[in-house]
Amino acid sequence: MEYEGTRYHGSQYQVNALTVQGETEDALRRITGEEIRISFASRTDAGVHARGQVASFKTRSTFPHKTWVEALNFYLPRDISIRAAYEAAVDFDVRRDAICRNYRYSILNRSTPSPFWRGFSYHIARPLDVEAMNDACQAIIGEHDFAPFAQVTDGRRTHRRVSKAEVSRKEDLVMFDIEANSFLPHQVRNTVGALAKVGLGRMTVNSFREMACSKQAGVIGPTAPARGLCLMEVKYDNFPPC
Repeated sequence: MEYEGTRYHGSQYQVNALTVQGETEDALRRITGEEIRISFASRTDAGVHARGQVASFKTRSTFPHKTWVEALNFYLPRDISIRAAYEAAVDFDVRRDAICRNYRYSILNRSTPSPFWRGFSYHIARPLDVEAMNDACQAIIGEHDFAPFAQVTDGRRTHRRVSKAEVSRKEDLVMFDIEANSFLPHQVRNTVGALAKVGLGRMTVNSFREMACSKQAGVIGPTAPARGLCLMEVKYDNFPPC
């Protein structure tokens, strides 16, 4: 599924707040008459978008795959769309069975803002040094303790495995792409905030590396705006079926 996250208080259900989960479950209730709880492969925060989110649910209904797609898109608001539907094994776990998630953060890097990119990018007017930003990215590739990139106070494990982290430029758009087995809360947006400082010459690559290796919770930042972040893809070994 994909969605524009601007209106939503994140993907996960919240009482008295508009969420992607809440809207999707409401659509499922209209189609099946069942009270269905869905699960997401990756949790997205308020204002974050998705082009490749994966959700799963259990139901007694036996509609064809095409009917699920058409019926859900009929009842869902226009900023949420179902791209495909599949039947999965009963023991399929949409979150635990995922082998990696891919996120992209978009920065509009030009002197003037754009009304077309306003809801999907972080506008930085001064030129960014993409080469320096890529040098800094080398410090986060591999398995590391990513506590410096998140304010984690609930005792959760902070080690993650990042298989890709790179910055590229296409005309006025600077894109940060990262792939990992999973992410800590705000990890990507805090990474972008620090990389932007490197790109603007406000932080050296060595300083970024030192902080990244410090194991001190929350020292990397600031947190970049949610609107520039998009979940691009979730990968599995044997799903979806060919």
